[in-house]
Amino acid sequence: MGLLPKLPLTIELLIFVACAVTIWVAGISLSNYTDILSDRLHLGEALGGLILLAVATNLPEIAITYSAAASGQLDVAVSNILGGIALQTVVLVALDAFGVTERRPLTYQAASLILVIEGAVVLAVLAVVVMGTQLPTTLVYARLTPQVVLIAAVWVVGLVLTQRAGKSLPWARHGEAPDSQAKPRGHSQKARAAKANKSGVSTTKAALVFGAAAVATLLAGALAEESGTAAASDVGLSGVLFGATVLAAATSLPELSTGLTSVKQGDYKLAFGDIFGGNAFLPVLFLLAVLVSGKAVLPNAHTSDIYLTGLGALLTLVYVVGLIFRPSRNHYRMGVDSIVVLVLYVIGVVGLIALPT
Repeated sequence: MGLLPKLPLTIELLIFVACAVTIWVAGISLSNYTDILSDRLHLGEALGGLILLAVATNLPEIAITYSAAASGQLDVAVSNILGGIALQTVVLVALDAFGVTERRPLTYQAASLILVIEGAVVLAVLAVVVMGTQLPTTLVYARLTPQVVLIAAVWVVGLVLTQRAGKSLPWARHGEAPDSQAKPRGHSQKARAAKANKSGVSTTKAALVFGAAAVATLLAGALAEESGTAAASDVGLSGVLFGATVLAAATSLPELSTGLTSVKQGDYKLAFGDIFGGNAFLPVLFLLAVLVSGKAVLPNAHTSDIYLTGLGALLTLVYVVGLIFRPSRNHYRMGVDSIVVLVLYVIGVVGLIALPT
């Protein structure tokens, strides 16, 4: 996009850090005011509310995808999306280790069939991503490719299934595990909305703050991509490795902060669902990348991109298994599933570095 001129490395790093802080602060406001607006507009758990939440919590990734696609840095956009899925899954490790105050792990507290369905949606979307990399690059019509349309369709179907599952499932306790969190999923969101109502926060103010936070997040995301990519190039770091690790970590800060808040309020299922929901939405951004660049993105994916897709799927699967088996003992303040995810992620990043260029 060319928002920044050529700058010294130190300035590029300072801009990147400032953007990361802005994404963190603005992202928290976005999350809070999304809850308020969903309550005021009576969206709740409706399909519109789920879409609003997915878009709002992933505005940094939306800005980065647009900026990278517009400037021809498609490898950064792809690695940020796919690396972001793996890294945001690792956020659950941090929530388990530093957020849960109970004696039992996060997956024990959050276990429900609804979350298993959400994890399955993530796996389904990632399967389409891998399939899409094998199609020819010439399948472009009206600035769209079939694989990105299918990814968006799978995501929407997943939202519908998740919404229906949230209303009722033909299982005992409607798919909720016994001895899991006492209050229903989303009670912390309702509490924030009720607090805003009690404080006299108007819908207009909520909308204005939401809009300002959205603009700040979008601008910070675009500047983070440009300054970070330039800095990575200056120090010899590949765009793929930078996008999958450093840039993905910066854009995951809001999820970490809001997740810790939800977990400390005992809303374990909401924290888990927000991570799975965001991860299912991220590949939908390939649709934006294709629209902006006019090119078939996934068929041009590198080996590292397919590798990151597999890593994200593997980490997701570990937590899906954890939600089913519900490990009841903590080890070093974490469940065994979180330990496995952390170890696999470290090994995965080492493997990413070792991949042939």
